[in-house]
Amino acid sequence: MNYKKKKVAIIGYGIEGQDVERYLKLKGAIVTILDQKNGDNYLSNLDKFDLIIRSPGVYPYKPELKNLNITTPTRIFFEEFKGKIIGVTGTKGKGTTSTLIYNILRSAGMSVYLGGNIGKPLLELLPKLTSKSYVIMEISSFQLIDLPISPDIAVVLNITSDHMDWHKNQNEYIDAKKNIVRFQKSSDWAVLNSEYKNSKNFGKETKANIIFFSKKTLDRKYKHQLILRGEHNLENIAAAVAVSNILNINKKIILNTVRKFKGLEHRLEFVKFFNEVGFFNDSFATGPQPTIAAIKSFTENETLILGGSDKGLDYKELGDVINKSNNIKNIILVGTTAKKIEKYISNKKIMIRDLGFTKMKDIVKEAFKISKHGYVVILSPASASFDMFENYKDRGNQFKEAVWNLS
Repeated sequence: MNYKKKKVAIIGYGIEGQDVERYLKLKGAIVTILDQKNGDNYLSNLDKFDLIIRSPGVYPYKPELKNLNITTPTRIFFEEFKGKIIGVTGTKGKGTTSTLIYNILRSAGMSVYLGGNIGKPLLELLPKLTSKSYVIMEISSFQLIDLPISPDIAVVLNITSDHMDWHKNQNEYIDAKKNIVRFQKSSDWAVLNSEYKNSKNFGKETKANIIFFSKKTLDRKYKHQLILRGEHNLENIAAAVAVSNILNINKKIILNTVRKFKGLEHRLEFVKFFNEVGFFNDSFATGPQPTIAAIKSFTENETLILGGSDKGLDYKELGDVINKSNNIKNIILVGTTAKKIEKYISNKKIMIRDLGFTKMKDIVKEAFKISKHGYVVILSPASASFDMFENYKDRGNQFKEAVWNLS
């Protein structure tokens, strides 16, 4: 599209809003920023613009956005980039899988970039890219919900439940995800997790070649001598291996890269041992499923730190897993969801402490105090962070700082 002298409104001014603003100004567009910080009426008079760009955090079905010419930064990138896109979606594991695929392709000497929710902003990447480049893109339901284009290789991980405070319901969340395969061509590839019914069913939505993966069918050599912790990460490894095989990457390169991969910050990240107690930062666990995965990643006795701001999620399954666990000894509850989580915990052998909105340094001190030698302390909140912290990164960084300051 020719953007020169076009009047363009960008709704939302987060990282992607800022990225698309820079891009459009270079193209000669007349850009106006509309953000909810500007007041309740920030979406009035939208019909005076030639084009409206929705940032991912803005719900696309607001009444004010009906019957308007709307696009997104993600769609602009898909339309402008002439190389290959490998898109990764799922409820959890997107960042880990995307980064592992990127590392494997980079080790194989390919022209590859990591962009989107992880890595560089997409439109900032465009000047560096050629038709021979590959872009690994982590794509959320916020970006997929109105995207009419699908990637060349679509990776679908576990599809469970998330963002119920944003989506109308669970069906809308799953349907939004389906756009990652819905518009694929017969020459494309859909790489689907066969262990989850929702993910497996994506095969009915695509014309692409379908490959199923699972941790159960993953070759044994990819399960040993790993730095990456947690059985759930075997699903992410299986997805990355499947993509690498489609691209005919050398098997030795795949194996060596998988074994060297340390994972991502705030995803079951080892912090340190202190007086024979291990501390792990899993602040990225903003819903029950990744916390369940974290619980199952350890055979050691556990002290869990749970709770945060409420995204409208159901904690019954998490409660069931906790109640059946033999190695969870202590739970520290914090934040808005503390009581919501606690009502599902009935195992009387587990000691529970509700610390409310206590500072992180005091939460960590209490966790260490009640943990015996050989225990692991895991910050895996199963909740968002905004009631006490700026975001999950701030929460994780404060946890790590508090651990390092233990004495």
